[in-house]
Amino acid sequence: MTKSKLIILLIGKSILETVLVATIAVGFFINAFPPFFHGWGEATTSSIAGWAVNNSARSQHVFVQLFVDGDFVAAQSANLSRPDVSAAGWADDEWHGYSFTLPALGVGVHEARVYAVHASGGGTRRTLQQLGDPVRFTMDASGTMTDLAKSHR
Repeated sequence: MTKSKLIILLIGKSILETVLVATIAVGFFINAFPPFFHGWGEATTSSIAGWAVNNSARSQHVFVQLFVDGDFVAAQSANLSRPDVSAAGWADDEWHGYSFTLPALGVGVHEARVYAVHASGGGTRRTLQQLGDPVRFTMDASGTMTDLAKSHR
């Protein structure tokens, strides 16, 4: 075998190995961090509320977790009535809402993030996928919340 043929063979082998490793990495990423959760949230006067849907199982309830200012607050199944979600075609039924009552927070600006919990690896791994944008809100001295996204419209 000539030197140039050997170089071409080694380059071809390297390309095939790169494609194989990339395929394995993408497969793992899609399994561990699925791109099929959708949702939305807002601050009401006393809670963080919204909806969550698993597009690969549109009638299944999604388990969600709430973090405020980076701290875990609560977890629950998104199984409250949200007829707007099914009417918009996001889900097969209306039972995909959530509502988190918040603990006492200091006066000022806060940020809430809601995550869908995804179990993979036969339930041995759990990953979080953020639903929608972070919800920025203020808390006044009386404990009333104001969603900053709504106050700027």
